[in-house]
Amino acid sequence: MSNLKKTEAPVSTVTYDKNEFDASTQNIYEAIAIVAKRSIQINSEIKKELIEKLDEFATYNDSLEEIFENKEQIEVSKYYEKLPKPHTLAVEEWLDGKIYFRNTEK
Repeated sequence: MSNLKKTEAPVSTVTYDKNEFDASTQNIYEAIAIVAKRSIQINSEIKKELIEKLDEFATYNDSLEEIFENKEQIEVSKYYEKLPKPHTLAVEEWLDGKIYFRNTEK
């Protein structure tokens, strides 16, 4: 997931052509379900990576009264906040044909 910054997924809302979106499945609901599952996978990968990076800078403190601001953790958090959302990354992968799927009912 280190190539997130290199992606060209839009950060804002974009309207997609329905015919292009469901071209490979011929069913808009199936296409949305596939993209949603991929979005969940991407989100869990990003979350795992974020937690690992934040743990690198973690300072463990027994004092409940003092709250320390860790600038490194803040910078890492801001970086991840600016990334495209998982659903936009999944839609980009879907439209580029990078998502493999199979229908077990057929």
